[in-house]
Parts: sequence; structure tokens; C-alpha cells
Amino acid sequence: MSATQDEFIKGTRPEDAKLPLGKSFAYGLQHVLTMYGGIIAPPLIIGSAAGVSPEEIGLLVASCLFVGGLATILQTIGIPFFGAQLPLVQGTSFASVSTMVAIVNGGGGIQAVFGAVLVAALIGFLIAPFFARVIRFFPPVVTGTVITMIGISLTPVAANWAMGGNAKAEDYGSLQNIGLAAGTLLVVLLLSKVGNAAISRMSILLAIVLGTVAAALLGMADFSKVGNGAIFAFPQPLAFGMPVFEIGGIISMTIVVLVILTETTADILAVGEIADTKVDSKRIANGLRADMVSSAVAPIFNTFTQSAFAQNVGLVAITGITSRFVVAAGGGILVVLGLLPVLGRVVGAIPPPVLGGAGIVLFGTVAASGIRTLSKIKYDGMNLVIVAASIAFGCVPIVKPDFYESFPVWFQTIFHSGISSAAIMAVLLNLLFNELKAGNTKDASVFSAAPPRMVREDEVCGLIDGDHFEGGKLIDKDGFEIPVLNYEEYEKVQTGAIEMPVPRLAKTSDH
Repeated sequence: MSATQDEFIKGTRPEDAKLPLGKSFAYGLQHVLTMYGGIIAPPLIIGSAAGVSPEEIGLLVASCLFVGGLATILQTIGIPFFGAQLPLVQGTSFASVSTMVAIVNGGGGIQAVFGAVLVAALIGFLIAPFFARVIRFFPPVVTGTVITMIGISLTPVAANWAMGGNAKAEDYGSLQNIGLAAGTLLVVLLLSKVGNAAISRMSILLAIVLGTVAAALLGMADFSKVGNGAIFAFPQPLAFGMPVFEIGGIISMTIVVLVILTETTADILAVGEIADTKVDSKRIANGLRADMVSSAVAPIFNTFTQSAFAQNVGLVAITGITSRFVVAAGGGILVVLGLLPVLGRVVGAIPPPVLGGAGIVLFGTVAASGIRTLSKIKYDGMNLVIVAASIAFGCVPIVKPDFYESFPVWFQTIFHSGISSAAIMAVLLNLLFNELKAGNTKDASVFSAAPPRMVREDEVCGLIDGDHFEGGKLIDKDGFEIPVLNYEEYEKVQTGAIEMPVPRLAKTSDH
């Protein structure tokens, strides 16, 4: 039996493939390491804004890991009406961070954040089935654009990690940090080329481990605080008191939930495209319901909105491991990390530059997956305009983060995300140009006006070395003209109805 057959026990769908238990948890750990920095950042940011103690911030982080793990298991394994059953890692959404900080700074404190998340998630749960019915408005021209923007919008995250992760640190952007990130990236690339499928698929995890070891030897990794604090701790429900419900915070958070629904829909479509599996409106609805019920339960366990992590979509693409059970194993690891803070502190000691080096490949792979999807569409109508305008519009908040500072807060919440900006623009333009075709300009695309040159395979199969065109005539290597016949003439020669023209030496002036 081949190695591939040994490794996989295939199901009826690509995402139903099962790996041996050890490999499942190894690949699952790779998912955890990929998103760990992103999942712990929101509680650190919000806890600091709320002015809570370091011990309480530790509780927020542990709760975040615990709920994220349970949400991941629900999304991947699924129960009736809940879970897309796709390899999607769930965690605290970054889309909600700025709004939650604004609620905290508005005087409501962290309890008002929990109250806003709870109500907004319930509203999102009610509209999830209707939201899922927009699947027909996400053709490849839309999904390809959104997937591409997911990768592009995550690139600043990798760059920030590579520079050190903390803009206030003295060594932020130092050659040491960037060099460590570059070294990790180099290890990923070299391990991907070793010719061994198992090592290649584990390249990200192995590179992170080797990068962390190198950082420790160079004095760039600090494990001294790993032993501080409790070894085991169950997240205490309502540890910060009962949620507080403020109408302003609820409205702002509901807008955020709409953004989260958009981004999770994009991630579901993206991972479905990568896994080459069917994604319909029912499956999207199940995934969104899992998102929202997890977000509604999260405040009870001292954490925040949950959504699919885009960076892990990149990991699925680069490893080719589309098994949802692998990601479910990652969810189990997150639950354990939430119950064992000491293990979380070990993972948290991985230097950000190491994650940044790995992130460059991961996030770039997401963008490449989108480009692959875009290569399947025809640019013979308005599709070029849709792609061009949507990607440019999505890049605006990435290249100029303060672009929307003068806009209302609710507008900033929606369009500060490059992913949601591109998704909204792509959907609207697809409706305008492809659904409402009245008034469209024929052949508006430059690709239509000047289509790329190409030749069918059957048109060149009869050529041999030395054949070439001169003065509009096909000449062989000896200088004789090769007759060029149309289809009817060719058929008549084949059947003997007419004689084959006699080859003649081309004129010297033709050379």
C-alpha cells in the first residue's frame, strides 16, 4: 500500500478524510500555532483598554482559547443545523476589536462589551439562514476577489509579526527580528522542497519549532514566565459580573456581526473552493449559526465574538490537508490550552517574528487560491471592471488605514476591513453588471478588445522541428512549402476526392 493510501482513510467528501490519530493532532497543532497570536491578541487589547489586572487578562486569554476550541469542534464536527463541517478554525474575531474598545472607552466597561456581544450574536443567529441565501450572488468573480483580498489583507499581520509584534518595543522592526522571520520563511521553503510529502506538509510546524529554537539560542525567546500562574484552571462563568446592556454598544456590535457574517461566508466559500467540495446555502447557514451560537455563549465564559480564522484557510491550502477532523483535533488542543494555562504560556512564548515568517507563506497562499479562482472566469464582459474595482477598493483601508477616519463609526466598522470592503463592492458590482445587464457596454473589457493569442492543440500537432512561417507561408526545414488546407479540403485529401498539392521549394526571396 502506498504512503498516500496509508495516510488517508478517504470519506465520500474531501473534508471527511481521516488521518491516523497522531498525525491528526500534529496537523491540528500546526493550525493552533498558526492562529495562536491572532486569537490571544483581542483579549490582550480589550483587557488592557478596560484596565483589568494581569491575572484577569490571563483569565480572558484562557477563556478565549477554551471557547474558541469548543466553537471549532462545533463548526467542524457539526450537529443538526449547526456547523459547516469544513476545516475551519474558530476564534475571537479581530473585526470586533475596535468597536469593543470604543464601548469600553465609552464608560460601559468590559461588562457592556459582553452585553453587546450577547445581544448582537442573538440577532445574527436569527438572520443567519436568510444571509445564507445570498449564495447565488457569490459566483467565481466574487469569491475569487474576496479570497484574494483575504490573503492581501492578512499580509500586514505577517509583516507586523515579522517586525516583532509590538510597535512600542525598542527592537520593533530591527534587523534581528526581520532576519529571524526571514530564516523561518527560508526553512518553510526548504522543507517544502525535500521531496518527502510528510515533511512538506509539516513544514510550517517544523519551521516554527526550529525558528523558536534558533530564537532561544540567540536570546530572542523568553520562557522565564512559563512557570508563573496556575497549571490548571477552568474558565469561571461570568467572572467579571453580569453583562450590561447599552443600546449604543448593541447597535455598533450588530453592525460588526454583519461584517463577521460576511467574512465567515467568504471563509466558508474559500475553504470549500480549496477542498473542492460542494458548498450550498444550507451549509453556509449551518456554519453561520455555529458562529453566532458560539458568539452568544462566549460572553458567559468571559470572551467575545467568534468567527472563522482566514489564516488557517491558508494553512489548508498550503498543506493540502482538507480533513475537518484534523481541525477538530486543533479545537481539542485549544480547549486543553484553555484549561491548562501553563501550556498556553509555552505556546505564547513563541516569538512573533517566527510566526511572521511562516505567515508570509500562509497568507500569500490564500491570495494565490483566489487568483486561481479568478483564472477560471471569462474577462469578456464586465468581470474585469468588477475585479479591478473591488480589489482596489478593498486595498484602500490596508494601504491607508486612516482613510475613513472622518466617516461615522458604523461606516468605519464595516469598511475598515479590506475583506468586507472588497466583498461588498464585488457583490454590488456583480449585481449591477452581471445580474442587471441592461445598458452594459459590449466588449467593455480590454481583454475582450484584445484577446490573448492562443492556438488549439490539434492545430499544431502536425508540425515538426524546423517548420516555420515566412511571408504568410508555412515552410519546412528544407525550404519546401507545406500546403495549408481548410477543413473541407483536408477531408477531401484524406478520402482521395482531391490530390494532395505537390510540395514545392519556396522562393529564395521568401527566406
